[in-house]
Amino acid sequence: MDLFTPIQLGYYTLPNRVIMAPLTRCRAGAGNVPTALNVNYYAQRASAGLIISEASQVSQQGMGYPATPGIHSSEQIAGWKLVTEAVHQQGGRIFLQLWHVGRSSHSSFQPGGALPVAPSAIAIDGELLTYEGMKPYETPRALERHEISGIVEQFRQGAENALEAGFDGVEIHGANGYLLDQFLRDGANKRTDDYGGSIENRARLHLEVTEAVVGVWGNNRVGIRLSPSSTFNSMSDSNPEATFGYVVEQLNHFDLAYLHLLEPSESDLRHGGQAVPTAYFRPIYQGNLMANWDYDQAKANAAIASGNADLISFGKAFIANPDLPERFKLNAPLNPPNPDTFYGGGEQGYTDYPTLKELQLA
Repeated sequence: MDLFTPIQLGYYTLPNRVIMAPLTRCRAGAGNVPTALNVNYYAQRASAGLIISEASQVSQQGMGYPATPGIHSSEQIAGWKLVTEAVHQQGGRIFLQLWHVGRSSHSSFQPGGALPVAPSAIAIDGELLTYEGMKPYETPRALERHEISGIVEQFRQGAENALEAGFDGVEIHGANGYLLDQFLRDGANKRTDDYGGSIENRARLHLEVTEAVVGVWGNNRVGIRLSPSSTFNSMSDSNPEATFGYVVEQLNHFDLAYLHLLEPSESDLRHGGQAVPTAYFRPIYQGNLMANWDYDQAKANAAIASGNADLISFGKAFIANPDLPERFKLNAPLNPPNPDTFYGGGEQGYTDYPTLKELQLA
């Protein structure tokens, strides 16, 4: 087996295992609405076995970066519908990533200028980008116990809205130090109620959100993303193998389309993260495992051949190569990505990377 062995991913049979990772690009229009530029970007990459969209906030409260798309207004739904129609016209499949950033936000993004919310009143170190430039992270407000059901409802409604927008499924963003991850890991969650303390309590929100989203889509059109080793957004956990091992074991009960895991990075290890690779979870998880982080074609094929992963998602390579599966199939050179254009801006570094065919015609 390799990247070009077809695979049954829940409801869908994918022609390849080259997955487009969710990639925040900060190019949504006014009102956090996807635009024609976003339509072109995703349609260009429809040859992926599956596109996972950039993270999209399930509420205004869930927003944490400028010009990121949402999935909580009628205008946003209409904008995303143009994207899904374009991807489908090209023969592709696309899931929406459902997102709430929690404490990784700023009062300038929040309704009424309120503080961001989190499991506990613990600030992230450093600064974040706002519409007014870089600002220090604020100490968030700890969610009251009675408010947590409202968070679950935001994800459920976001899933409903994604269905209306024509997506093929959804991925729950439970990774990267955002709200669900904040509840899960004991470095960010110091609660003393039934959403804090034990691993079972800290995992409760992940599992409740998964149940709510599966209630909208069915289990076979839902994935979830976790980052067991990540230190991004000042995240830590005293025992990530036990914490994430429990969550992954519980996710077996849902029989999801896939579980999407981030591998440990050098940056994580430099910042005190504990390396828990995807291979650690292979004996625990019974479904499709998708791995991400710094994979090239050779590493991806090796991971699939060994059985440690079933699919591989690619980020920077898909940014720079809209025809990435074809390039892999032909062992063709890849366009190098330009990090200066990753976030914000217009067509440059977004929709102007050439395909092989365009290079041949030039």
